Amino acid sequence: MKRSMRRVQLMKTAPLPMRQGVAPSRVYLPPGPWATVFDFLQERFPALSAQQLLVRLKQGDIVDAQGLPQSPDTPYLAGGWLWYYRKVEQERKVPFSLKILYHDERLVVIDKPHFLASVPGGQYVQETALSRLRHLLQQPLLTPIHRLDRETAGVMVFCVDPASRGAYQSLFQSRAVQKEYEALAAFRSTLPLPCCYRSRIEHGQTRFFMQEVAGSPNSETFISLLARKGRWAHYLLRPTSGRKHQLRVHLNALKIPILNDRFYPKPLPIDTPDDFNRPLQLLARALEFTDPITGQRRRFESKRHLWPLESINQRL
Repeated sequence: MKRSMRRVQLMKTAPLPMRQGVAPSRVYLPPGPWATVFDFLQERFPALSAQQLLVRLKQGDIVDAQGLPQSPDTPYLAGGWLWYYRKVEQERKVPFSLKILYHDERLVVIDKPHFLASVPGGQYVQETALSRLRHLLQQPLLTPIHRLDRETAGVMVFCVDPASRGAYQSLFQSRAVQKEYEALAAFRSTLPLPCCYRSRIEHGQTRFFMQEVAGSPNSETFISLLARKGRWAHYLLRPTSGRKHQLRVHLNALKIPILNDRFYPKPLPIDTPDDFNRPLQLLARALEFTDPITGQRRRFESKRHLWPLESINQRL
């Protein structure tokens, strides 16, 4: 909650405006031996070539706290901040639309498509739900109340009013939100359903993957069967916790990994291109909670659908 408020304050004081839904980023200038801003940026951002940095500086894309453009030979002055826009070279377009389910003075609820990241990060800046929505609604202070995996589609909630954000975020932190997901996976006759699965989930060897480890459970999912056709089944999932990749890890542990999951059980290389014809068959179907501001009971449902069970064999 405090982190979100700091972000709001930063956005209000930033010397650069939101651009196509993307808020500016900043970098602190610590004490050091650098003679020029260019020298510092070369060391601070080793992934960028010297030529890329020179182009951005010459174009005036990097400014100080007063909004003054920096040049390659600007003297380095410790203690200040530089502001800039994050860029991703050749960011791939996600060819699916973002749909708004609900919008009032406090909340925006969307139906997120598969493959669209929730917020900027890594190789995704503009192709994110947050950037698209800020640009569409011209709401620079819009922030997410929770997140969905990039591969997961469905209901996601954003807050318009910074003063109300903490109250809504506390619902998720206190597990006062009822979440419903649907998934397609193999049918396993030896798995008793409905069931409740619990385990301890922690980060694996890299930040992209999660794994189950020994110890007291920190994740819980209720699983029931909605329908079955042949060797495929349609499941209803009700998680009471919100660990990263929780549903994907749990179903994989039960030997029914979610259809088209590129991480579990066998991860593909991180740089493997998306196959837009084979989305992860996981959908955040609904969210339900008591509004902390109005006291009203709210329920939001996705209009999207997973593959029909009878079509799976033809699609694979």
